[in-house]
Amino acid sequence: MFDPTAFENMKVVMEGGFYDRDLDGEIRIVDRNDIINSAKMSRRYDITFTDNAEGLAEIFCTFTMEAGLDNLAAELLPKVQSEKLAGCRISVNFTIKHQKDPQVFQEIREVLRQIWGSGRKIEQTVKYNVENMKAPAETETVISFKRLVHEEQIDDLNEMITYMAASIKALRKIQI
Repeated sequence: MFDPTAFENMKVVMEGGFYDRDLDGEIRIVDRNDIINSAKMSRRYDITFTDNAEGLAEIFCTFTMEAGLDNLAAELLPKVQSEKLAGCRISVNFTIKHQKDPQVFQEIREVLRQIWGSGRKIEQTVKYNVENMKAPAETETVISFKRLVHEEQIDDLNEMITYMAASIKALRKIQI
């Protein structure tokens, strides 16, 4: 029998939280990936969901959790590494299709800053087809946390699902 890693414990708790909300009809899960990279000895878990708003613009949220060899070694070999490295990197990504309007880009950023706080790193990337200017743009906004998340913070991590669902609801109010 083996002792699960912090990554595995956090993944199971988050996955349960997402699927509970999916079963309750609060969100709709559309994709999930659980990747083990044996070349780099790293793990990555992501799950993508949306709300149940029918006929409205596409807004997706992807929760990503990553741990590398340094994180695993810190946990399994505490004498060799600092236990401060025993955790995961977390990011939350919102993907929105909308009209090509610079005001919309700013509104998306401001809505997410109000919900997630100014202490988070928020980066936006906008993609659009230059050959078809009538086609919608796609904004990808990534919220990064400037520190590792540790297993002791597992309850806070699960609470993030509420923030993600609230973010989608708030983004729906933008005229996109």
